[in-house]
Amino acid sequence: MARTTFQGPLRSLGGIYQQGPAAVVEITASTTLTPEAHGGRIITVGGSLASAVTLTLATISAATNPVTSVPGQDPNTLNNEGVVYTIWIPTTISTSSLKIGTDGTDRFIGSVISVDTDTSGAVVGFTAGANDDFINFNGTTTGGVAGTWVQIVAVAALKYMVAGNVLGTGTVATPFATS
Repeated sequence: MARTTFQGPLRSLGGIYQQGPAAVVEITASTTLTPEAHGGRIITVGGSLASAVTLTLATISAATNPVTSVPGQDPNTLNNEGVVYTIWIPTTISTSSLKIGTDGTDRFIGSVISVDTDTSGAVVGFTAGANDDFINFNGTTTGGVAGTWVQIVAVAALKYMVAGNVLGTGTVATPFATS
């Protein structure tokens, strides 16, 4: 039986999985995330960033498979629903900020849990507002302390689902924003 090699995430009957050194992608400059290069991987950002870093999520495509496709998954579909981006901050953002944004039409739905790591240990939940299309980490109140992570999933046209644990200092505030 012939063996097929795929670029990007490996496909199995159980879905998409990724392992090995290519499963972790380190980013230190503003980047547009793509399903092929970043989907299903752990994206790390943090530490002494030279300037503000913006991660721009791919525009969600809910396109249907062409009528010429046979039943089952079409590997050539433009549809990127179900793509998962996991963003982890291993070292506290110390000199700048990290913004995770959409194309301006896609919005976040969901929530994150924020924890005050330096004083009270307070735990607060923040929910994305109807127009929120950015998650902003400043290394202090809105998160970005080492250990912060969010997982973002393209779930439908115009909707990215988000969940995560955001670690901050001082009186924690929502990381969700419109810019």
